[in-house]
Amino acid sequence: MECTIDWGGPNGMLFTASTGSGHVTVMDGAVDGGGHNLAPRPMEMLLAGTGGCTAYDVVLILKRGRHAVTGCSVKLQAERADADPKVFTRIHFAFTVTGRNLPRAAVERAVQLSHEKYCSASAMLEKTAALTFSVDIVDTHEAPAAA
Repeated sequence: MECTIDWGGPNGMLFTASTGSGHVTVMDGAVDGGGHNLAPRPMEMLLAGTGGCTAYDVVLILKRGRHAVTGCSVKLQAERADADPKVFTRIHFAFTVTGRNLPRAAVERAVQLSHEKYCSASAMLEKTAALTFSVDIVDTHEAPAAA
């Protein structure tokens, strides 16, 4: 895996990341840090990547278990250390998984497997941060319309 980061020049803190898989994304800094607030911060990208990694796992695990999953979102709320390096110290993952007749045990097990076995990003972050998880399941089985 590889990634190249290029600075946009002396008039700001905009960086362009080109990935080995052929994709491009940008990052910027806050105005008080010399940026122009044109894109996510690098640490936000790290948090977003972790959310994507674990949500990917959860959906894949549920699909492989032949569960009728139709949606998955995860909201991450993180706290950082006050002193440099300002690593993440706490991260809460709030999952909302949508589907038909999803067993709570299967969804919770998918979240657990992602955390304990599959998600490389959260495995790295747990070296500095306390990770917690919650699961909300939304059943898409609609009740018949009232007459």
